[in-house]
Amino acid sequence: MSDVLKGEELAAAIKKCPEWDVSEDEKELVRVLEFEEFTEAIDFVNDLAEIAEEVAHHPDIDIRYSKVILRVTTHDEGGITEADIELANHIDNLVD
Repeated sequence: MSDVLKGEELAAAIKKCPEWDVSEDEKELVRVLEFEEFTEAIDFVNDLAEIAEEVAHHPDIDIRYSKVILRVTTHDEGGITEADIELANHIDNLVD
C-alpha cells in the first residue's frame, strides 16, 4: 500500500479530482451524485462495482433513492492514499 497523503501532498493530489471533497478529518474523499431515478443510481453503482473490482479498491457507497454518496479511503492505511486518487479518477471517468 502507499503512504497516506497529507498537507501539500494531499492538496496537490486533490487537484486531480476537483469534483471530490476532502472530509474534515482529511481521511476520506467524498462525492455526492444525484440521478433522476432510483434505477439510474443503481445502474451507476453496478458499473462502479465492476471498476472497483478491476482495480481491487472499493469505495463506501450510500444510496438514498436517486442520490449516491461515495467515500473513498484506504482503510488499512487510515487515510487518503494515491490509490484513492486513482479510484476517484476512474469514477469521474465513469460519470463524465
